[in-house]
Amino acid sequence: MSGRGEVFLVGTGPGDPDLLTVKAHRLIREAEVVLYDNLVSEEIMALVPPAAERIYVGKKRADHAMRQEAINELLVSLAHMGRRVLRLKAGDPFVFGRGGEEIETLSASGVRFEVVPGITAALGAAAYAGIPLTHRDHAQSCVFVTGNTQDGELNVDWAAIVRPRQTVVIYMGFQNLDELCRELVAHGLPPRTPAAMVQQATTSAQRVVSADLATLAQRAREAGLKPPTLIIVGEVVRLRERLEWFEHRDEAGGEPPRG
Repeated sequence: MSGRGEVFLVGTGPGDPDLLTVKAHRLIREAEVVLYDNLVSEEIMALVPPAAERIYVGKKRADHAMRQEAINELLVSLAHMGRRVLRLKAGDPFVFGRGGEEIETLSASGVRFEVVPGITAALGAAAYAGIPLTHRDHAQSCVFVTGNTQDGELNVDWAAIVRPRQTVVIYMGFQNLDELCRELVAHGLPPRTPAAMVQQATTSAQRVVSADLATLAQRAREAGLKPPTLIIVGEVVRLRERLEWFEHRDEAGGEPPRG
């Protein structure tokens, strides 16, 4: 591989800077040039040295600052210039983060790279919302799916995700929440199946709406939830009433929620 530069693909977790790995924190503080996504929190970006070059490449729904192919090419170009490149991604680079596509391009171009895992949004949201993803009494498996549409249709293996005693975590499902809930019921889940939507998990702006599949979409609208959000479906959501801790941390005498 080329010795002229190097790319570090770093997961920044769901938002709370205290959840960064030690390695991720060190690389951010040593950064020379940083490519960062829309969902990397302001608190984490504040750790980037003032002298570092910052390049925003984030994506919002129907608003892409830079196409994925262009991001891949930019990473290669910067590395070939001898730059030490930090590619920051919210959550984990390999969980709906397109990290695999980026390192495929780097590998094919002879660029040295390293991947630093991060806490994916599902783990952060579930932990901070008080919803265990697995539990001996409720769920023996957990599946992560994306709620994005492809060619106007949800590309979901419904039979695989409506299995009993399984928790379903849906990324990027905010815009299609009504359809997701309808399809889950149509493919076999009872309308009263517990479900929750978590907004801006692990940050001071975190909000959680708990309901069931029949009412979640309406409840989320009434609460005014906004992206980024994560949807959790399954019997484990019933545990939130007893296990929720983050939003009442001040009342319990703990540290206040951080950004």
